[in-house]
Amino acid sequence: MKEKISLIQMDVELGQVERNYEKAVQLMELALEDKPDILVLPETVNTGFFPSPDSALYAASDADGVQTKKVFGAFAKEHGVNIVAGSVSVLENGCVFNRSYIFDRKGEVVASYDKIHGFSPMGETKSYTGGSSTVHFTLDGIACSMAICYDVRFCELIRTEALQGVDLFFLPAAWPLVRKEHWITLSKARAIENQMFFCAVNECGRAGSTQYGGNSMLLSPLGEELLHLGEKEQVATAEIDTDVLQGIRESINVFRDRRPELYHL
Repeated sequence: MKEKISLIQMDVELGQVERNYEKAVQLMELALEDKPDILVLPETVNTGFFPSPDSALYAASDADGVQTKKVFGAFAKEHGVNIVAGSVSVLENGCVFNRSYIFDRKGEVVASYDKIHGFSPMGETKSYTGGSSTVHFTLDGIACSMAICYDVRFCELIRTEALQGVDLFFLPAAWPLVRKEHWITLSKARAIENQMFFCAVNECGRAGSTQYGGNSMLLSPLGEELLHLGEKEQVATAEIDTDVLQGIRESINVFRDRRPELYHL
């Protein structure tokens, strides 16, 4: 099955919620020129990534995800396109979550995922409440899963998700330029070792003292770069073909050859 995926590499403005939603819509409209099936955005697309122990993050976060569902749900329905809406800062029951919503072509939320591993060096674990479950969903009949940014460093998490059957994996992120090589290497490793298409969409531009790295990628199950964006704001589209998966998995059958009885994690 062939599917066209648009990567929305966005310069997210710190704390400028309304401008960020407006820009996301503008970039998605630009992507529609390529007639994509799935649009994918980066991490904390509404607030930018700014873990804060004070009330600023609470005030900027989307209460119960209402605005996010309205903006992206309406867009998905109007244009008949699937959207992996990166992630947003969501306020729910007095807690802030780093949450992704996934919309189908009818504008319905088919799944959501809360980032499990907070980036402790920047205090994310003090500001955001971590998720407690993985997520699996289908888009146009394709088995999908996802994680967010720092989650990619935890290969056990990604493998746990892959073992449930995943053909297409999404990773929205706010990854800094200074660790660009980690971003590229880890994304390729997760694609190769789990034999799945891997869509990693990063922020770009500067927010506060952090320069985000861009370099969003769409990778094949062999780690080939179907798309590799630069460091500036950009929209690009490429096609995947899930029909190649069976041959790849049969030629090097890592899932059959696993010895889980010997793995002590």
